[in-house]
Amino acid sequence: VVAQGRNVSVNRAAVPEGRPYLHKGLGVTWPGDWVAVASSLGVRVAWDEHLAVTVTVEPELRGGTWGLCGTYTDDPTDDFVRPDGDIAAFAAAFGDAWMVP
Repeated sequence: VVAQGRNVSVNRAAVPEGRPYLHKGLGVTWPGDWVAVASSLGVRVAWDEHLAVTVTVEPELRGGTWGLCGTYTDDPTDDFVRPDGDIAAFAAAFGDAWMVP
């Protein structure tokens, strides 16, 4: 899924704005001023056209996530786990560790 503002594409095919999209466990909707993508895996990402992003994870995934969304353990000491398993001391170092080329 690629989104730029309210323009969304799935596998390089444009999804018409405002029209709900559902295919193979992936859904795209436009609730109010937001764009939301939900997967059958239990993860939902929503964003406005500017800066706000929310990620919602189903309770069944507790302790089973990692990466920029964290470990979902309610333990703040493991919030900044880098891909190598070490803990980053600062948020910027954590984010930089997950950067891809």
